[in-house]
Amino acid sequence: MNGGRPHWWPVYVAIGSNLDEPRRQVLSAIDALAKLPDTRLIRSSRLYRSPPMDGSAQSDYINAVAALITQLDAPAFLHALQAIEKQHGRIRDGSRWAARTLDLDLLVFGDLEICNDELTVPHPGIAKRSFVLLPLCEIAPQLRIPGLSNVEQVLRELPADASVVTVLDE
Repeated sequence: MNGGRPHWWPVYVAIGSNLDEPRRQVLSAIDALAKLPDTRLIRSSRLYRSPPMDGSAQSDYINAVAALITQLDAPAFLHALQAIEKQHGRIRDGSRWAARTLDLDLLVFGDLEICNDELTVPHPGIAKRSFVLLPLCEIAPQLRIPGLSNVEQVLRELPADASVVTVLDE
């Protein structure tokens, strides 16, 4: 029992955009995350550039990862992420790999493993995506991903991907 004090959950969110000034979209999303109720932004990674996952003729993505703590439960936090996406012009039309103004993926929510129709954490693609693991490793290399190992180890097991690069001031 915590004596009635609220529980703070450590959470990690992947951020990506490849439409409508992607760099601006990602930085704006980080600001929006910092303003969520009952939530504090702890740290965000540098920006990274990566090609689209499906190899299609879309623009490259700008990616980052944010570390936060929140008193929201996982479903409420997910809904808050979806509201930020919508505010940034995200249209959910069922397209899996379509270009987008903003994509916010809940990577890790404390030490919880959740799998239901609405939410799966840890994110099911986390161990296969260097554009997620590189910025996550930058800010939390020793973070233990529930059901896996720590971020640094998971990244070492992934084949090197030279197509994902840090973005310097453009």
